Amino acid sequence: MTHHKDDKQASHEHQTTEQPQKQKKPNGWFKPFVSGVVGGTLALGVYVLTPYAQHSSDSTANDSAAKTETVSTKQTNSSKTTAVQTAKSSNSISSMVENVSPAIVGITNYQTQTDTSFGDSSTPFDESQQNKSSQEEETGTGSGVIFKKSGNKAYVLTNNHVIEGANKLTVSLHDGKTIEGKLVGADPLTDLAVVEINSSHVTKVAALGNSSSLRAGETVIAIGNPLGEDLSRTVTQGIVSGVDRTVSMNTSAGESSINVIQTDAAINPGNSGGPLLTTDGKVVGITSMKISETGVEGIGFALPINDVKPIADQLLAKGKIERPYIGISMLDLEQVPDVYQKETLGLKSSQLDQGVYVKEIAAGSPAAKAGLKSEDVITGINGKQIKTGSELRHELYTNAKVGDTVNITLIRNGKQETKQVTLTQSEFKQVSS
Repeated sequence: MTHHKDDKQASHEHQTTEQPQKQKKPNGWFKPFVSGVVGGTLALGVYVLTPYAQHSSDSTANDSAAKTETVSTKQTNSSKTTAVQTAKSSNSISSMVENVSPAIVGITNYQTQTDTSFGDSSTPFDESQQNKSSQEEETGTGSGVIFKKSGNKAYVLTNNHVIEGANKLTVSLHDGKTIEGKLVGADPLTDLAVVEINSSHVTKVAALGNSSSLRAGETVIAIGNPLGEDLSRTVTQGIVSGVDRTVSMNTSAGESSINVIQTDAAINPGNSGGPLLTTDGKVVGITSMKISETGVEGIGFALPINDVKPIADQLLAKGKIERPYIGISMLDLEQVPDVYQKETLGLKSSQLDQGVYVKEIAAGSPAAKAGLKSEDVITGINGKQIKTGSELRHELYTNAKVGDTVNITLIRNGKQETKQVTLTQSEFKQVSS
């Protein structure tokens, strides 16, 4: 999956694949049911051919017509009721969009660009003739949602890839004003960031919902700025296509495995960082990525708001995310040749590709102190099986904290061992180790 900076560059959009589900064969109740219907029809046919049946059919003709008229009337009324309900639903969504739109913002990322020019091009190159000038240029745009207001400050949730590398951030508000934004903190591994703005022009703060209550098929609405300010606050509607999806994402801090909501609501470059909303206006996700491949439509992803909340709180409090650190350089075992796995690492056929290969151990790290060595194969943490580096990071960053002691299950020279590792705090540059 390629991480995208939602800034007019469709080539940077995330990509992933889903495995098809096996279809169940239909149950065997249908044939007996059909047989029963056929048998009943034959018996009825014999009955209809008797004189009594003929008389009865004549006497019931009017009743049948009356019933048909009644059914037709009911169907008409039902259609009218459905139309009224649809209209009310549409009006309700429109009202919700109008109500929440003032909390939706656009974010522009400016980065310093250096222009280099030379003097007389007819003369040999001379560094003294080189002229350099730096200026801030717009390098990308995205979306955000105001989720908190305190005194003269308000705070915007967005994606890390929207603000990453910025020398300056500007935020466009609902009333057309553009103000400066200040980065509070960002977390590449969850693709989240918090931006601070002056609250003097903020009239609406979005309400955060409960993403755990979402169900497949539920209607959701995405609001954002696809392709920049010209199409600001574009509204798209879809459904929740799936919950609790896991996708891999390449970030500036390494590969990350994250939990997402899948939706078919249209998400385009520039939507990143905007909210995914329920029909009552509650934010249940932060739109982050989509699949962009030929022949693929309607597969977008949002970060569940229940996962976002604790990250946002920690960014507000500390400006960064403190994660536990082991101190290893690793490789998914499936990337190691089978011959090497068997002959050098001593793995059995059933153990191939099922774990994480330790390439190096950082000196003085928790792993070194616990006795881990290069060429160990990590297969579990705290009793949970680990097959990839992304799964190992997920367990560490989600279910462990700095100061915890975790049990690492590994295979060394074909034999299984368990090491107790006391986790310390990572520096940003070590966060993917």
